[in-house]
Amino acid sequence: MKNKENIERVKCLIIGSGPAGYTAGIYASRANLNPVVYEGLQPGGQLTTTTEIDNFPGYPEGVTGNVMMGELKKQAERFGCDCRWGIVTEVNLNERPFKLKVDGNKDIEADSVIIATGATAKYLGLESEEKYRGSGVSACATCDGFFYRGKDVAVVGGGDTACEEASYLAGLCNKVYLIVRKDFLRASKAMQERVFKTANIEILFEHTTKELTGENGVEGCTLIKNAGTSSPEEVKIAIDGFFLAIGHHPNSDVFSDYVDTDEQGYILTQAGTPMTNIKGVFACGDVQDPNYRQAITSAASGCQAAIEAERYLAEMN
Repeated sequence: MKNKENIERVKCLIIGSGPAGYTAGIYASRANLNPVVYEGLQPGGQLTTTTEIDNFPGYPEGVTGNVMMGELKKQAERFGCDCRWGIVTEVNLNERPFKLKVDGNKDIEADSVIIATGATAKYLGLESEEKYRGSGVSACATCDGFFYRGKDVAVVGGGDTACEEASYLAGLCNKVYLIVRKDFLRASKAMQERVFKTANIEILFEHTTKELTGENGVEGCTLIKNAGTSSPEEVKIAIDGFFLAIGHHPNSDVFSDYVDTDEQGYILTQAGTPMTNIKGVFACGDVQDPNYRQAITSAASGCQAAIEAERYLAEMN
């Protein structure tokens, strides 16, 4: 049996530290819930890989992802939120208090849990892709498209997300290449029609990305046309931005035995709320949002999660 003296008891445990997690920390702290935030593998979340953020209210001159996340963390800590580095590696959400393990060795019991672990964008796995991440490589057109106004960009993918990103960028950019591995689009007919009718979108069917090039960020892309056939052809295009739209993976695996998820792994919440199928367990941010994936919507859902956690704990007392 575990020694109870070595198990920490937490009233409100927040797992994840992007806009959702830190905002939940702000609200939970102000409600005297004494929250503990475990920041995960990437403190600050995906936004720390973004250079300039121009669409978050309150920053008229824009702000870098690292600075904004640092300020959100400071604000949470100002009200007493305990932010710690650590990864939740095991959970048991069938028992109350909830049982969790951090970094494989620290045991915690929590009266309420807020899951804010986010989602990880899928990348192609190229070395050059990693090299230019934040310097021309992005996984969010809505977040970063503004910086490529009047320029040429490429979007990788053939589904609804890729077509939507390409259409959005077409309204800002001079030209958009849509790089599609197959000889068809997987997107809905309506979305396909929109892309086909947009004059400055050029679809490159049966093309795969070999590498990105450039001295000061992305300046070009080398593609392979008809890869895997007897007549592959190397194609080079000049671009300033390279957008990944091949999907996201919600970071919900450790919770999936307990909370309901959809086929992709996004945590299901009751409509308009952060409530999961387990009372006292709430989800906010990108881990439960396959549609918007914006810092502002994540922050708003973090607020909701903390308010619902406060209500739940009040009812339990």
